[in-house]
Amino acid sequence: MIIDTHAHVVPASLIEVLRAERRIFPSVRLLAEGEATRMTFAGEAPTRTISPRLSDLQTRKEWLMQRKIDHQVVGGWTDVYGYELPGDEAADWARFLNEHLRKDADALAALTPLATVPLQNGTLAARVLEEALDAGFTGAMIGTQPKGVGGTLDHAELDPFWEVASARHATIFLHPMYICGDDRLNGYDLLNAVGRLTDTTIAVARLLFSGHLTRFPGVTLVVSHGGGAVPYALGRLRRNRAIHPDGYADPFDGFRRLFFDTVLFEPQALRFLCDVAGADRVVLGSDYPFPIGDPEPARVVDETPLTEAERRAILGETAARIFHIDCGCTNQTEVDEDV
Repeated sequence: MIIDTHAHVVPASLIEVLRAERRIFPSVRLLAEGEATRMTFAGEAPTRTISPRLSDLQTRKEWLMQRKIDHQVVGGWTDVYGYELPGDEAADWARFLNEHLRKDADALAALTPLATVPLQNGTLAARVLEEALDAGFTGAMIGTQPKGVGGTLDHAELDPFWEVASARHATIFLHPMYICGDDRLNGYDLLNAVGRLTDTTIAVARLLFSGHLTRFPGVTLVVSHGGGAVPYALGRLRRNRAIHPDGYADPFDGFRRLFFDTVLFEPQALRFLCDVAGADRVVLGSDYPFPIGDPEPARVVDETPLTEAERRAILGETAARIFHIDCGCTNQTEVDEDV
């Protein structure tokens, strides 16, 4: 069974409800500009245009079948997580998004959804995560910046969220945000080419030095885009701890608990990641449906020197275990006629 663990959706049913009931969330606006649809949260700048492929289940089904991918783990799109929203509205927005993520998964059996949580408030994030896990979600996809732009995942305010995730053995998929706060990234689409990797590297480094992953050992944390620069910079991180022995956790203690996706594109990079982290800690990813994603995600696995056991682990065995996906199922890409 081949499982893509890194993909995004914006459910069509969610957009339809927002069009019909524009006042359902006071701080959320749906903007229609011709054929383009964008959103705003709490008066902030509009999101990027919502790609139709984020919502089109039939196109997704065909893409999966063409690439012989049996199953896909999907989270929402970080642009619409609503981390800018105030308190209770943020929690209600996350619940609303989760409800529609479940509808997509019910319509397309090949999908396993990851919940969204209001990460700007640790207590509310813990509550919504608990509700999502009770409802059948196996985990959540979260952004690297819990305030939308800014904030850190190791802040004590978020401890309630991490406590629930650890106690419930949730799988958390960590994804970078789009805005990374560096003007040098303006131009050449460097936000995608480089900024996402930098954002991930900073967020994960803080989790490693704070000892977060050893404090909350029940969490299974999957890091997108091959972990950014973290696997390559592990020696430098350990050296940083050696010269600051007081108050810095050993980054290797946390690193060996991490999982990584394969959105690296280069076989040499994937082989290096497997050598450093272990192939049993690497899972297939595509970043569907974005252009910066991998349009043929299994190819980099096929072109990398791997043992058969390593290949099986990366393509699906590890993902089936950490996302609780039944490998015995067949005909996974069936779509209800109503979709």
